[in-house]
Amino acid sequence: MTAVAPAVAEPPVAWYRRPSTWVWAALAATLALYAVLAWRRRWMSDDGLLVLRTVRQILAGHGPVFNVGERVEASTSPLWTWLLAGAGGITGATLEWLAVVLGLVCAVGGLFFGLDSARRLYGGATVVPAGALVVCALPPFRDFATSGLETGLALLWIGLSWWLLVRGKAPFATAVVLGLGPLVRPDLALFGIVAFAALVWLRRPGVRRGAAWFGAGVALPLAYQVFRMGFYGLLVPNTALAKEAGDANWARGFAYLLDLVGPYYLWVPLLLLAVVVALTRRSRILTLAPVLAAVLLTVYVVRVGGDFMHARMLLPALFSLLLPVMAVPFTRRTVALLAAVAVWSVAAAGWLRVPYANEHLSTGVTDERAYWSWDTGKAHPVLASDFLGQPIARAAVEAVDNTHKPAVLVYSYDEKRWYTFPTDRPYVTMATDSMGAISNLVSLDVRVHDGYGLASDLAAHTVSIPGGRPGHSKWLIAAWEIADAGQGDYATDGLSHVFAPADIDAARQALRCPGIQDVLASTRTPLTFSRFVDNFTGAAGRTQIRFDRDPHAAAAC
Repeated sequence: MTAVAPAVAEPPVAWYRRPSTWVWAALAATLALYAVLAWRRRWMSDDGLLVLRTVRQILAGHGPVFNVGERVEASTSPLWTWLLAGAGGITGATLEWLAVVLGLVCAVGGLFFGLDSARRLYGGATVVPAGALVVCALPPFRDFATSGLETGLALLWIGLSWWLLVRGKAPFATAVVLGLGPLVRPDLALFGIVAFAALVWLRRPGVRRGAAWFGAGVALPLAYQVFRMGFYGLLVPNTALAKEAGDANWARGFAYLLDLVGPYYLWVPLLLLAVVVALTRRSRILTLAPVLAAVLLTVYVVRVGGDFMHARMLLPALFSLLLPVMAVPFTRRTVALLAAVAVWSVAAAGWLRVPYANEHLSTGVTDERAYWSWDTGKAHPVLASDFLGQPIARAAVEAVDNTHKPAVLVYSYDEKRWYTFPTDRPYVTMATDSMGAISNLVSLDVRVHDGYGLASDLAAHTVSIPGGRPGHSKWLIAAWEIADAGQGDYATDGLSHVFAPADIDAARQALRCPGIQDVLASTRTPLTFSRFVDNFTGAAGRTQIRFDRDPHAAAAC
């Protein structure tokens, strides 16, 4: 009988010799790099401040409204609005800084989930953060990690959703998270639908279990939709009406897509990373699901004509497209391709920029961060008070401060001054354009209406201006505000200013039209149970109401 020699234990491998150590080090370094680069570009957009006006109303006990006494959903992302309200109520922190920091944390969190998902997707392979370098390199990803908008939350939700799919556990919880997409942004429902289909395909549940998952996913967005229809009286956020998110403008949308792809030669890293994926095949469903979602999100943005902020609307789609390659295997076959991606990343981060980066125009597609930094004179405009460096904002606040009784304030763009009109309402009404900062610098009981329709129940229902600016294609002249809240056709000095009395009288007549009366009743009459029911049942028809911005044409009803 032969004796068996005892097995000799392998000596433990030093931590610095383990491939996993260096993988995690590379991922951590990438996250730190993105956080630092985004923080160096910290800022608050005027649209981000628009969200904070609603947050302030919530914290003041007035509910999710932009103006007291008007139920208008002026924020596209309910989840972002309530997240800020909750964090603000708990911490008592300055809301502007809270929005900046929370947005950055969400964006970095989204990148973490994307990186860890890709690491899991490729099993035990040694991976490098190639796709994440694209995120770090592109200026729009750095700019909108802060900005006060919901972009960071969108990246977090997309990254977390894919992480849950790749992890392959807790399908019920995964379905609940996927259902939150429309509450982050309505168009993210497209990603949620694709991801849920992938979940069902991968797990193959029975009919009852699949139905339970579906019910868990749609419960929260469905409940909010009932609230939206009954409280606001519309099927969609007011901002969707203002931007006519249901209309098609393919030519302008395709130009918006090229505005992102062209200046950064974005096709270069995407092509290189596509080859890497072909060389390192993994689960087809987990690879194709975010790619399909990215295509659908891109098609939607192109169809609606894009936006006026460079790249912002396309960032969720691009982030989704990069998910399968956030981190990819580092092998002999991929090393040259990954080196090329690294070279592109350096060039994009340091030198590649849009051709209008230093033009500071408020028309067409713009570099929004560069514009507001220039217009406010602040390298990092964050607080609403930082926007007092802009002459129009400063003059608007001064006009309100100098109004010691209720009035209607109207700005003359020709004379560069504010005029005061009398009112029989117990509050001040202000008709302005970019009102995010202004609305946070005046009292919450001042009713601030914008001609673009983002926070105005009237302007949102006007017809668009043909060839108007993307996202700002509506403009309701302030004669409507004088007719609605003013008393008479003349300013407090007894003279006619800005608009002829005939224009104001025509607007006053148009306000009596049944459709416009229905809109105003849905937002301004007290919210009783019967009002909620009327709002809910009439939401579909009310969402379709449009009238001419010209008061003389609109007066014909």
